[in-house]
Amino acid sequence: MERIDIWNEGEYNYPLAFDFRPNLRAYLIDDSKTRPCMIILPGGGYAIVVPPEGELVAKRFNELGYNCFVMTYTTNQTMRAPVMEQAMRDLARAIRLVRKNADEYKIDKNKLYICGFSAAGHICGCICNYWEEIEDSNPDYKDISCRPDAAILSYPVITSGEYAHQDSFRFLLGKDIYDRTDDEAKALLNKYSLEKNVKENNPPCFIWQTETDDLVPVQNSYLYAEALKEKGVKYVHKTFPRGFHGLSIPNDDWATGNHGEPYTAEQSFALVKAIKEGKLDDPDNICDTLLGFLTPPPAGPERPDYSEVLVWPEMADNFIKSL
Repeated sequence: MERIDIWNEGEYNYPLAFDFRPNLRAYLIDDSKTRPCMIILPGGGYAIVVPPEGELVAKRFNELGYNCFVMTYTTNQTMRAPVMEQAMRDLARAIRLVRKNADEYKIDKNKLYICGFSAAGHICGCICNYWEEIEDSNPDYKDISCRPDAAILSYPVITSGEYAHQDSFRFLLGKDIYDRTDDEAKALLNKYSLEKNVKENNPPCFIWQTETDDLVPVQNSYLYAEALKEKGVKYVHKTFPRGFHGLSIPNDDWATGNHGEPYTAEQSFALVKAIKEGKLDDPDNICDTLLGFLTPPPAGPERPDYSEVLVWPEMADNFIKSL
C-alpha cells in the first residue's frame, strides 16, 4: 500500500492543510501484467474524506483486474478556506502522475478511469467537464492529458440548484455562497452545477445511485445522465430501488466497519493535531465532530440486505469493457 505524494515541495499551498499533503495509496496486483487503472476518490461532502469508500472499493476492482489507487484530496474541514479548484487540480495532477509512471505501475495509460463517491463524484464530474482547461505548470506534467478514459460517478453531487446538497457547495465555494447575490457567486454556482456544463468531448460515464438516497437527491444523477444524453456522450445510468447514501461496497466488511486503515482521514488528523498544539482555535469543537464522523459505528445485530447493490462494480466494469 505505497503512499505517493501528488504535489512536489512548494507546489501545494492550501492554507489549512498543516502537515497534510494530497496523496495516492497504491493497490497494485502482484504480477507482470499491464492492466487498466482505477483511481478511487472517497466522498465526504468536501469536508472530510471517508474511509469506507477507499480500500473496500480498491480491493473489489483489484478482483476485477484493475490496478488501483485511492486518492486523499483537499477538503475544507472548518468551512474557513473554500476548496474552490484545489480538489479538481489534485485529481488532475494525480491522473497525470499515474500516466507519466504507467510503466512503473504496470498500467495501460489509455485505460485510466476514475471513480468518485458523493462529493468526490462531483470532483470527478468536474474533471470530465473541465479537463481541457486544467493546466499544470510543472514541466514534467504539463504535456500529459488529465482526461480520464471513463468515469464512475457513485451517488454523485451534481447540481447546485433545486436538488442540491447545499453543504457540499458551502464547503467547496464558501459558507455564504447561497446567501450571496453578486455575479461572482452566481457564476461559481453555475460553473459547479455540472449538468449545465457537459461538453461533447466529455469522457464516457457510468452513474449509479439509489432512488431512496437520504442525503443527495437521486435527481442529481438523473440530471447529469440527461445532460450526457443531450451532448451525445456515452453513458449508463443505473438506479437501485432502495438504499441510503454511502453504500460503497455493501458487503460484510462494509457492514461491520472493517474499512481498512483510515489513511483517507490524514487531513482530519492533521487538523486535530494542529488544534491541540494551539495552531488553530476550535470554537465549534470541530475535533470531536471530525473524529466522530471518521469512527465507524458498531455493527448491529441485524442489517439490511443490499446484495442487489453489490453488483454495481461488475456493471461498471462491463460498461468500461464495452468502450
